[in-house]
Amino acid sequence: MLYAAARTALKPVLITQANYLRRTALELPEADGPREGAFGSGPPLHLLLAGDSCAAGVGAATQDEAIAVPLARELAQRLGRRVHWRLVARTGNTSIHTHDMLAEEPLPPLDVAVVITGVNDITKQVPLHRALLYRERTARLLRERTGAKQVVFPALPPISQFPGVPHPLAWWAGLMAERNNRAQARWAQRRADLVSHCSMDGVMDPKLMSVDGFHPGPALYARVAQRLAEHLNELDLAQSA
Repeated sequence: MLYAAARTALKPVLITQANYLRRTALELPEADGPREGAFGSGPPLHLLLAGDSCAAGVGAATQDEAIAVPLARELAQRLGRRVHWRLVARTGNTSIHTHDMLAEEPLPPLDVAVVITGVNDITKQVPLHRALLYRERTARLLRERTGAKQVVFPALPPISQFPGVPHPLAWWAGLMAERNNRAQARWAQRRADLVSHCSMDGVMDPKLMSVDGFHPGPALYARVAQRLAEHLNELDLAQSA
């Protein structure tokens, strides 16, 4: 009720600001570089990173400065495993797009997947229940087709702190991100056999955002990768086959 009332009251200005951003926002490319590789030595661990522009590394020049490579390298060091990583991501993906993209992708056997999605669900007004439904479908698809033991969904960042988004639009999107995170955490708790929610509390620093004010820069990507590695380490992946 509170969300509906706030949206109704702010709707004219939210629409105006959103339309302005679509016309004027700086469009950065996805990070350059290979989208698969391997790091470390020891028993193999197969990792997939999938999702939207954040997964694709928009805001970083190369994948070395994005999430996939730092995450795989850090996991290899922490777990003493040879981490085979693969990136399947596309700018603009909602949770629905990510599911459909993975459904068409020839995927190898996996131990774990990290799926970064949700910001575009907010910007493209995908209802939360529908976004969660497609995240559930994505998790089931990955388990059934690849044998993935865990599918990790990181929390959304505090969009209210994005320097490239004006207020009150940033405030409203921030509320939606918080709502998403609470719902996703509850869902992950119910589906702990397959899904986990990775908190990003304390990771965000607006000064480390990229020049578009909407995506992380390399230093912030490094912090995200570090948090994900900590979370994956807690899943006891060293015991996976």
